[in-house]
Amino acid sequence: MQIATDITIAAYRHTVPRLEAGMQPADFRAMMDGATRALGGRPVFSMALFGPASAFPHGSSAPQILKEGDTVLMDCGCAVEGYQSDISRTVVYGTPSARQREVWAIERAAQMAAFEAAQPGAHCGDVDKAARALLESHGFGPGYQVPGLPHRTGHGIGMDGHESPNFVKDEATRIAPGMCFSNEPGIYIYGEFGVRLEDCLWIAEDGPRWFSTPSASLDDPLGLG
Repeated sequence: MQIATDITIAAYRHTVPRLEAGMQPADFRAMMDGATRALGGRPVFSMALFGPASAFPHGSSAPQILKEGDTVLMDCGCAVEGYQSDISRTVVYGTPSARQREVWAIERAAQMAAFEAAQPGAHCGDVDKAARALLESHGFGPGYQVPGLPHRTGHGIGMDGHESPNFVKDEATRIAPGMCFSNEPGIYIYGEFGVRLEDCLWIAEDGPRWFSTPSASLDDPLGLG
């Protein structure tokens, strides 16, 4: 899983700087998949959503043409010897607005709240609760309502991209060392944009560890410095 994660991050770093106005999601997908294969991974999925379409967390059939100021939400993963990665990044093509910066920062705080809650012995549902409480403190939701987070905070992952248990409401399974999860709360605002930051983690005896380093800021979402 670590190798698959490293390949997906490297493919992002190759692809995202090459986004250009006028591109469609299929153009992103072709570049991302090509980079993933060149790095030794097998592409499993590579989604990009531009502008208002980014508010639909699992995709949109609406035509999308990239333009200045668009939020770009990307969700990509690959497999290496059967083990999978799953990483989402959200950037702005051009100069971010104050609104985009604000929502992005809230989303990152929600991801960090989920990470801190993912402790051995805690219920999986507690992780979802922690992320959702942070979002609600900023006026999103409540619960699974939008504007806000309409899906689970995370899912199990390994040789399947989605495995049980999930970071979702009322999931009573206790977190144990060796488990692996995605951590992907999101904020979706219909008619505006969406922001999702997703990194996978594994559970050590003393707490969670990241497979990939989370985005530091909207100005450096890929850790390029």
